[in-house]
Amino acid sequence: MTGLLDKLRARIAAEGPLTVAQYMSVCLSDPEYGYYSTREPFGAAGDFITAPEISQMFGELVGAACLSAWDAMGRPDRFELVELGPGRGTLMADLLRVAALRPAFLKAARLNLVETSDRLRKIQNATLKDASVQPTFRDRFQDVPEGPLLLVANEFFDALPIHQFVKTPDAWQERQVGVNEAGDLIFGIGTAALPEAAVPASARTGPDGSILETQPAANAIAEDIGRRIAAGGGMALFIDYGYLKTAPGDTLQALHKHRYDNVLAHPGEADLTAHVNFESLAAAAVNGGAAALPPLTQGDFLLRSGLLERAGALGSGKSHDEQEAIRDAVERLAAPDKMGNLFKVLAVTNSGLTVPPFDSAL
Repeated sequence: MTGLLDKLRARIAAEGPLTVAQYMSVCLSDPEYGYYSTREPFGAAGDFITAPEISQMFGELVGAACLSAWDAMGRPDRFELVELGPGRGTLMADLLRVAALRPAFLKAARLNLVETSDRLRKIQNATLKDASVQPTFRDRFQDVPEGPLLLVANEFFDALPIHQFVKTPDAWQERQVGVNEAGDLIFGIGTAALPEAAVPASARTGPDGSILETQPAANAIAEDIGRRIAAGGGMALFIDYGYLKTAPGDTLQALHKHRYDNVLAHPGEADLTAHVNFESLAAAAVNGGAAALPPLTQGDFLLRSGLLERAGALGSGKSHDEQEAIRDAVERLAAPDKMGNLFKVLAVTNSGLTVPPFDSAL
């Protein structure tokens, strides 16, 4: 039993069942018991390890893409460098180390870290205490000043609340979280339904009981980023695990101590995420006025960006054990059966701007 479970029981008793989005939001963000408010999620002692924590090469190659985008933008003498959900600050530290090769880039950059957790802000500040550009912390992306933009969001969108709808004989009805007579959290189906016009063709022939997910919170942010890029120019890189085409499926998952868990079992103690719908994310950015370049798998993005060459340079002259560790990191980041295929990379730019290693706009 957790303190958050008691809080959820009381809320459900007073207000009725919660949507899946409400449940995710409370579990992750409750100021008293929420996962990101009370836990150290990253690393071996946490519940998961992100790509920047696996190897410095990840952040370095993301940094190289940002340098290429700055060149393609005409090297503006001031731009907003933004990271959404910066974790420990590891990715940004590696990005800035690569950027140090271009002093003019650093001189032009205004660093914005969009982070709501005071605890994580302290960790990010410590990680970046010696960085050449010091961060300004923002509660929301909307608080970032207008102007040219270079933005990175790595494993950010997967933690935003989703809605789930269950196909019934009559409609796609919203999935909810309630409480049974024993006091346990259970899934149920509410009366709210997804409008027929919002149901994609790929879902209309599925069997009853199929689940369809929507991500309005993620799409709203992507659309706002698209608007900003259309107005001021720039690029955003969205890196996350997810799928390229809208389709039914239940992707809501919980990680607890590096193991998959029942999503209702440990509210506030487990990380809750869902796979990102990249087709929907790209459409939202385009709706904001930006262009979406054809997404790549993380493996393709890293290999096209020079992962093997960087690994060779990093391992040159190192011990056998150090070289093996670098090879293992390459495997974890880029192999199809590791992070290479599951994770996708979407580049959003202003119209006409193309950035290696991406192709022309969709």
